[in-house]
Amino acid sequence: MKTLSLVSIFVLAIFIGCKTEPKTPDTVEATPEKNIPELIADAHGLANWKSVNQIDFMFNVDRDSIHFERSWVWKTKKNEVTAISGADTLTYNRKSMDSIAQKTNGGFINDKYWLLAPFNLVWDAGNYSFGHSLSEKAPISGENMQKLTIVYANDGGYTPGDAYDFYFKDDYIIREWTYRKANQEEPSLTTTWEDYTEINGMQISKSHKKADGSFHLYFTQLKVQ
Repeated sequence: MKTLSLVSIFVLAIFIGCKTEPKTPDTVEATPEKNIPELIADAHGLANWKSVNQIDFMFNVDRDSIHFERSWVWKTKKNEVTAISGADTLTYNRKSMDSIAQKTNGGFINDKYWLLAPFNLVWDAGNYSFGHSLSEKAPISGENMQKLTIVYANDGGYTPGDAYDFYFKDDYIIREWTYRKANQEEPSLTTTWEDYTEINGMQISKSHKKADGSFHLYFTQLKVQ
């Protein structure tokens, strides 16, 4: 499963802040046994996910004068999700969802993808094709970086056929990305990956901004147990 169309949150979401350079793991090395998506997931600490029992986070989007937020509690071992939006709370198990839970789960998939996209490169393996370039100009910084492009299959999921371009340096930590709806050539949304924090051995980006500062998606109340 992957994210809902990022275009759907354009109307929701600006904030100017300082970039935080992520820590670079010492153990990530290219090997014949691992492909680029796996190396990116490893660099962000996927090996530590197995010890996670619960993750709490608030998903925030600022655009112009509009602010949107919703919170999630995900009990990963049980696959139980609690959605909190304003005064409304809904708890459901992702293995057995009614129509209301299905609709709510679409928002969860979107927000979780933003938070954990590097891990989804492994979790979604087999549901997308990918290509890799050793040197491409990153769309926001203009720096030369490596680029991984993934294109999801045309069936299944919430947004079949969508494409993502991940830009990263030799440490495999994502710095920028572009979402392209239905694998169109023109970007639907391009943002930074910044304000990294290390939690339980995992590198998580808490802030994503457009180049012009008109859009800021960020995470607060982030807690991992």
